[in-house]
Amino acid sequence: MARLPTLFVSHGAPTFALEPGRAGPLLQAVGECLPRPKAVLVVSPHWITREIAVTASARPATIHDFGGFPDALYQLQYPAPGAPMLAETVMALLRDQGYPATCDPERGLDHGAWVPLRYLYPDAAVPVIQVSMPASLDPHSAWRLGQALAPLAEAGVLVVGSGSLTHNLYEFRMGSDEQADYAWEFVHWARQAVRGHDKAALMDYLHRAPHGRRAHPTPEHYLPLLVAAAAATPGGEVDVLEGGMSHGVLSMESYLFH
Repeated sequence: MARLPTLFVSHGAPTFALEPGRAGPLLQAVGECLPRPKAVLVVSPHWITREIAVTASARPATIHDFGGFPDALYQLQYPAPGAPMLAETVMALLRDQGYPATCDPERGLDHGAWVPLRYLYPDAAVPVIQVSMPASLDPHSAWRLGQALAPLAEAGVLVVGSGSLTHNLYEFRMGSDEQADYAWEFVHWARQAVRGHDKAALMDYLHRAPHGRRAHPTPEHYLPLLVAAAAATPGGEVDVLEGGMSHGVLSMESYLFH
């Protein structure tokens, strides 16, 4: 199998699972066009641990790790199989790179994984594992983590960084069509930096991006972008999936790194 691309996906609010908007069909098209991966590895901000951990359940549960949303969301299941043998391989790969990684045989799939995967692979037939984000993760260590995971793309594993290109929940606008100008300014900056492979700018987003801190009051939903970019082929083409803006301030833009 040829080397797979890597993917940064904005998973938005949990309601994305019920409201595909523009982003859902774009992710579905990616899943249909890419070679079928042997497995998917997801790094999500909804699993943060002290040290890196890897899911090792053969039948990972669907975790509904949110509250206050429509009842229909809590009925959704994504029964993809796990990949315990791949988890062992990933754990060994990470340990070789100096990470004291462990396996978690009980952890299921959080909504940062299963919500976008419902569009990428709606049949839930591709095995899925997650790698946690260590609590100490910053832009430099996120890039290093992506580089450590890069060999998996050669082995037929789709590496997915799942976050949100903008993520200010203090300004979340449920039911509003009004979209924040500052969020769009950040999106346009990020798109240019990603297309230009401007690693320095992407790493220093708080200072170089317009409204960097307002777009990301906390870093955890931005850092998966750096993981996906670092795991990709250096200088490769980038497809922009223009998913629009959700709830006024949550960009649904995603990037496919070839």
